[in-house]
Amino acid sequence: MLRSPRMWSASARQALQYAARSESRPLNRLAPVARQQPLSRSVVRQFHQQQSRCQEQSTTAAVAASTASAGSKIIAYLYGTAFVFVLGFGYLYITDTRASVHQWLVVPALRLIHYDPEEAHHSGIRYISALYDFNLHPRERGNEDEEKGDLRVEVFGHVLNNPVGTSAGIDKNAEIPSALFALGPAIVEVGGVTPLPQEGNPKPRVFRIPSQNALINRYGLNSEGAEHVAMQLRERLRSFAYAHGLGIGADAEEIVLSGEAQVPPGSLVPGKLLAVQIAKNKATPDNDILAIARDYVTCVDHLAKYADILVVNVSSPNTPGLRDLQATGPLTAILTAVVDAAQDCDRKTKPAVMVKVSPDEDSDAQIEGICAAVWASGVDGVIVGNTTKKRPAPVPQGYIMPADEANILNEVGGYSGPQMFERTLDLVKRYRERLDLGPPEDESRPQNAPKEQKTSSQQSQLQEQTARDPGVQDTKAGIKRDSQNLKPLDAEPSEAEKGATQPLIRIPDPHTSESAPPASTPSSSQPLKAKVLFATGGITNGDQCLQILNAGASVCQVYTAMMYGGVGTVTRIKSEMRDALHRGREERATKALAQQGSTSAAAEAARDPAYGAEAAGIVGAKEKK
Repeated sequence: MLRSPRMWSASARQALQYAARSESRPLNRLAPVARQQPLSRSVVRQFHQQQSRCQEQSTTAAVAASTASAGSKIIAYLYGTAFVFVLGFGYLYITDTRASVHQWLVVPALRLIHYDPEEAHHSGIRYISALYDFNLHPRERGNEDEEKGDLRVEVFGHVLNNPVGTSAGIDKNAEIPSALFALGPAIVEVGGVTPLPQEGNPKPRVFRIPSQNALINRYGLNSEGAEHVAMQLRERLRSFAYAHGLGIGADAEEIVLSGEAQVPPGSLVPGKLLAVQIAKNKATPDNDILAIARDYVTCVDHLAKYADILVVNVSSPNTPGLRDLQATGPLTAILTAVVDAAQDCDRKTKPAVMVKVSPDEDSDAQIEGICAAVWASGVDGVIVGNTTKKRPAPVPQGYIMPADEANILNEVGGYSGPQMFERTLDLVKRYRERLDLGPPEDESRPQNAPKEQKTSSQQSQLQEQTARDPGVQDTKAGIKRDSQNLKPLDAEPSEAEKGATQPLIRIPDPHTSESAPPASTPSSSQPLKAKVLFATGGITNGDQCLQILNAGASVCQVYTAMMYGGVGTVTRIKSEMRDALHRGREERATKALAQQGSTSAAAEAARDPAYGAEAAGIVGAKEKK
């Protein structure tokens, strides 16, 4: 049965249509085939000419293509070279701490991206850590500190490259100590570290005051805990040992800790020291001194091996009851426990112990009590300064702050910023003066110790204080530090300097010594070891650093200045110090030449008979002077 046309497939319909078209065509199969005529010579000649022209054109095109290819290769090479040059220059520029982009672009960008200052801080830590892993981190170019040697200082028997450090709070959990050392400081302080992890205070807890370059924070000692930080430092130390071919694991760790690697076991960098700040947990009862001391000792047990300096924090304004521990009795008990635990550290060289005190405990009685606890416990030094509960007046004088910033001043927390400098300078002078007097009479030595030693020590202190420039408060007078406190390039310390009991900063032959024994049991045949002062609070430039050093400190530490100035802050401060010292040398040289010239002119006048006895009298007076 045939299907209707509609039911046919498409292929069938196409076949029928093709057949119909074929039937309609005429059949020409019987038509005669035309004979092919031979080509004429002119046609053949034209054909060959056309073929030659085609060959010439193809050859010309090939030559042109080859020339274009060579030109494009040269252009590509030039572009590639320029790209590599720009990339290399950009790498050298971006990774140099002197690059202004870090202060004027990176810091504002972080503040713009992260409204919360704490988030901006954490992002900065993450970025620096990632860059360090790929060797793209910012660093000081050159080796100016070691080559010039004009900023060297001695601290705890170590010769440091410079007197600038970073304060605790920048790297709370020891995530980037190596990257911070690359920025140029000789001291990096990590922490504060608590025995157990704790969250700290609720957020938001950090506030910017941009017009004053200041901060208010109430972190509350947020910490990952002593075990976590110890693990971070241990892995850092073992990585150092492996990178220097000392092996890996506990044996390699012991080689570094024993000093065989010829670097401080904490910093792992010659001429630099790592400080670890420790504190108590917030949950530890404020009235249980034994429990509080146990918190600090727990931190020491975990961290002492990996630290060059242990810093006891009893001055944070954001932990309830912590500042009450600065009373003489509790402070002595806590510091004694820490010193004893540090001396029990399983390491050839023991870490030094310092205590960080509050700028708000500034009465004479409070300073005397803290100094008495320092001497009684055997602590090696004091860090003067922390954030303050007070609110300094804005600068410049009479400046009216914006309403939003004025409201921030009402936030609870510790204030830090340039406005604290004068207070820090005053506290350094007062602590230096009080510590130089030595321990109280009843704690300075055993009853059978000779009293002549005390008298001799006081005489030495008096001679040294007399030798200091009375105009140290002035910035220009502070420049005299390069001749009084800094080591000359090739000069050895004089016998007077070697015999002085408390030079502010002097450089003996490089060596490493263990911490001083507790002052409560000194040897009657040895003089008391002077206490070291660090200063932090409001230090933002090189002139201020010189003033602090001349006031009696050995190291200046910065924190808020880096938050606003970026990773190049330490390099800038050191450069300003060198400029100030250079200006001081030039001023002294000019003054000496002027005095020499005036003396020579007066001598010439004296030899002139026309001036007579009056001229001779002038010369005689000048020679006597």
